[in-house]
Amino acid sequence: MDSHQAVQDCRGEIDTLVVPATQLAWAAEAPQFSRDLQRLARRSSRIVSICGGAFLLAEAGLLDGKKATTHWRGAEALAKRFPNVDVQADSIFVKDGNVYTSAGVTAGIDLALALVEEDLGQATALECARNLVMFMRRPGGQSQFSTTLESQCAERDVINELLAWAAENIAHDLSVQTLAERAHMSVRNFSRVFRSEVGQTPAAFVEKLRVDATRQRLEETDEPIDKIAKHCGFRSADSMRRSFQRVVKVTPSDYRKRFRRL
Repeated sequence: MDSHQAVQDCRGEIDTLVVPATQLAWAAEAPQFSRDLQRLARRSSRIVSICGGAFLLAEAGLLDGKKATTHWRGAEALAKRFPNVDVQADSIFVKDGNVYTSAGVTAGIDLALALVEEDLGQATALECARNLVMFMRRPGGQSQFSTTLESQCAERDVINELLAWAAENIAHDLSVQTLAERAHMSVRNFSRVFRSEVGQTPAAFVEKLRVDATRQRLEETDEPIDKIAKHCGFRSADSMRRSFQRVVKVTPSDYRKRFRRL
């Protein structure tokens, strides 16, 4: 299909149908486009959306009963407007059957490289990444969020100061008891305030903080896993592996293979 053709003029089989981010993604009424999208999707081997394009796929019913993602700013709206869609708000990109959805624009590049690898193999995808001066190819399940950035929205100074201190002292005791004492609160009150301010439990935050530190050392050093685990405050290498896989969705060794900065 020529890029200057109207969607109604598209004929024949389609290998990959791509719906880009567009203002239409936020419009409540696009019935004709939805019908055209449904027609094209029936002839497509795979269907892809970038960022807010997921709204158009959902409007056309193409995400019903499927896992999908979009830019984090729109994830809550997508889930609320389309309850039949299993929104994975934390993912870079998601594949469910022959439907692929990605988070933001750069996540769309990650997804495009994944599609190249799917079609033409890893060597070609790596060559494309090098040509694009992309030094890292992120797996689809990787989080959109940095824990440090995610936590900067706390309104109380005492919580912001505590978060900064924790980030600088990840190898220290960061138990709820220790954090509560440092914030001069009871454990019960601290846990309530922390969850309200940060949006997660202290334990979940500390785990993500330590995983973020682990990611950095995997990218920047050749240190053995045991040493990294100790430096980042984990009880053992096995404990680090479990947390890393739970948060990042890949193993530390796989992450290092993908992201090691040469």
